[in-house]
Amino acid sequence: MTDVTDGVLHTLFQSDQGGHEQVVLCQDRASGLKAVIAIHSTALGPALGGTRFYPYATEEAAVADALNLARGMSYKNAMAGLDHGGGKAVIIGDPDKIKSEELLLAYGRFVASLGGRYVTACDVGTYVADMDVVARESRWTTGRSPENGGAGDSSVLTAFGVFQGMRASAETLWGAPTLRGRKVGVAGVGKVGHILVEHLIEDGAEVVITDVRADSVRRITDKYPQVSSVADTEALIRTEGLDVYAPCALGGALNDDTVPVLTARVVCGAANNQLAHPGVEKDLADRGILYAPDYVVNAGGVIQVADELHGFDFDRCKAKASKIYDTTLAIFARAKADGIPPAAAADRIAEQRIAEARRG
Repeated sequence: MTDVTDGVLHTLFQSDQGGHEQVVLCQDRASGLKAVIAIHSTALGPALGGTRFYPYATEEAAVADALNLARGMSYKNAMAGLDHGGGKAVIIGDPDKIKSEELLLAYGRFVASLGGRYVTACDVGTYVADMDVVARESRWTTGRSPENGGAGDSSVLTAFGVFQGMRASAETLWGAPTLRGRKVGVAGVGKVGHILVEHLIEDGAEVVITDVRADSVRRITDKYPQVSSVADTEALIRTEGLDVYAPCALGGALNDDTVPVLTARVVCGAANNQLAHPGVEKDLADRGILYAPDYVVNAGGVIQVADELHGFDFDRCKAKASKIYDTTLAIFARAKADGIPPAAAADRIAEQRIAEARRG
């Protein structure tokens, strides 16, 4: 038995991060597909979560990411009030090099083999056009184009939900639900981040951005000359006078190295799994930094794709996503009442809903 398998089994059956119902390792040598589908919980309904396509350094790293993301989706869906459990899939490899129609069709067959226990959607490295291909093999596919019976890109409502979380954070910390006059740093201005910047500009915020892709930065600065950019995330988190930090790229942005030097008073962004480990939430609280739990504020996308299963209506979805503002306020209030960090308060509320579903 390999070390990778040992690590997976330990995480699943012994660690606090485990408890997943099912993990499926998928391989199709003809197309080059190597994927992991992780189902954390179906207590609230079929597991719902996107497909990430990423060049992981190791297979073990891919499995660990799938497990963490699936668990996060259980909590996200619970806090969003959806009748769905949590699941996530990762496809191992560089999408710019190995993504093909044959590979996506093979992946769709694996999703279909689960018989509806897992419903997939877009995530990092996958797009609406990809889901259209996957859907040819699996009807349990969301995030499709309107031409193929879907709702299209979920980034619009994801960004909208994050903005609602920021408004709630501003209300809690500064007494008004607006970012007007506040300096907001956005790390990652891709699918979600660039739309978030638009909301912030419209609200009157001062925006600073960074991204590993120079073209993504130029897209923003060409459209909004008033937006400034810095070289990298390390520079962004140290920006003088920063009020809000919005991590909108990959996870682990808040860790033992970044939290001590973070200048912002609020962290609220679209990235999943922003806390590198559970102790980081206390480190943020100890520094007086208000953290809006990632899986709460970035739930707009999953609200959209869940609605797609029942006949998509954008206005209905936007109304649901607007409630992220109230949910975030409730979490901050619970955190204050219980004397715990907001991330712990959100977990308690989500775990209560999941537990009640299991008992029911």
